[in-house]
Amino acid sequence: MSMNKRETALIIGAGPAGLTAAYELLERTKYKPIIFEMSNKTGGLCQTVRYKGNYLDIGGHRFFSKSQRVMDWWLKIMPIDYSNSKKSSAMLIRQRKSRIFFLSKFFDYPVKINIQTLKGLGLYRSLKIFFSFIKSHLFPIRIVNSLEDFFINRFGKELYRTFFKDYTEKVWGVPCTKIKADWGAQRIKSLTGFKTFTHSVRKFIFRTNDLYQKNTETSLIERFLYPKFGPGQFWDRVEFLIKKNEVKIIKNHKVIHLHSKKNLITAISVLDTKTGKETKINGKLFFSTMPVSELILAMGKKVPEDIKRIAFDLPYRNFITVGILVEKILIKDISSKSQFKKLIEDNWIYIQDPRVKCGRLQIFNNWSPFLVKDSSKVWLGAEYFCNDGDELWKTNNQKFSKLAIKELEMIGIIKESDVLDHMVLKVPKAYPSYFGTYNEFDKIIEFTNQFENLYLIGRNGMHKYNNSDHSMLTAMKAVDAIVNGDLSKKTIWDVNTESDYHEEKKND
Repeated sequence: MSMNKRETALIIGAGPAGLTAAYELLERTKYKPIIFEMSNKTGGLCQTVRYKGNYLDIGGHRFFSKSQRVMDWWLKIMPIDYSNSKKSSAMLIRQRKSRIFFLSKFFDYPVKINIQTLKGLGLYRSLKIFFSFIKSHLFPIRIVNSLEDFFINRFGKELYRTFFKDYTEKVWGVPCTKIKADWGAQRIKSLTGFKTFTHSVRKFIFRTNDLYQKNTETSLIERFLYPKFGPGQFWDRVEFLIKKNEVKIIKNHKVIHLHSKKNLITAISVLDTKTGKETKINGKLFFSTMPVSELILAMGKKVPEDIKRIAFDLPYRNFITVGILVEKILIKDISSKSQFKKLIEDNWIYIQDPRVKCGRLQIFNNWSPFLVKDSSKVWLGAEYFCNDGDELWKTNNQKFSKLAIKELEMIGIIKESDVLDHMVLKVPKAYPSYFGTYNEFDKIIEFTNQFENLYLIGRNGMHKYNNSDHSMLTAMKAVDAIVNGDLSKKTIWDVNTESDYHEEKKND
């Protein structure tokens, strides 16, 4: 079939979900995709920001999935490179290490029951954690109403307060007692304190180089794929491939209205954010990755008031990364095998310290050596979470950099005198949140599902705190539904709702 005979599928957003949908539609259907992206870059949160020869990964993106379908998809687009050549566009295999920085000491994440942990905590705190853990399993909270209840049942009250409470509340900006337990069920799934222990034993006895790690909890995986120049390099490659097939990706265009007739979307109106010109485009299929609140607003007067209320009150968290280039970091790790003496081995560190607002610290050298222009320097990303209108969000970039540098110096990670350069990157609506009107979100699903040719996919498109592989799977499942003539869309919403992905069970 020639391209000019293909019917049009309009995709809102050029992040992982939108780009995956376009690629799958090209390979498996008669539809010709057109993508509208509000910004001037593709990749969404998975883009890589370049700053003076250094590359910043927004949030840190491991290319790992429990779904072989996604793993195979990644490797089809960008194979593994074993030559370590700077020129090739390929994946690296990286070792995963992330720890908690608490009491100015390192603790494994997930927390392991070993001598190092006991020494770091001290005898008294260790005993409290142990007996609290036993109590939580003998006498669990019967009615789990909040994320705090979820954590306590899994890990015990003392371990929760020691290693989970501070960081989680920094991320979401509200007490864990105010957050629905859905967050824990979705992000931590079946990980328990017992499983972290048994994983340590299995790792010691059965060493494996299996990249897919199918029998390992996602939170415990130890190897992952990573593009040499960050996730943006991968999605730039996908953009190149779909453009080769005459797919248009129209940037700097915001979708401002969805036109509908009965149970079908018929067209979208887009605004060129540079010229102010509005254009109406007709289509047969529509995929939305835009925030649900903005989608409902764009659907106009036909939306019931109750649906508008739910959508407009859905909460989000904004995300800020401060890139800091330093001569060296102060924290040492005597167990480190790194040949670079200035560097520990962690990809990222959770900052469990109520004295500072910084929640997590990326060490980009350890994601890929190609992210750092000068390998003798250390390129860090200090991460913060806030809401629209918060003091953090309103702080200008220069002051914010100074705040981050002072905080890292306060907790003993860097010296201000070692800072060579810094930059600030702010991302609105990065994390859909599971409180506010989220407990009524089923009404949004029911309402949008009425439109047979509208598919909500991706993190913001579904208001789900998904990883990029889950976002990709929602796009794949949407195309599956189109190919199979399935109008229910249940398989799309089922992605990332169980301990094992639905698609893995079916051996997709």
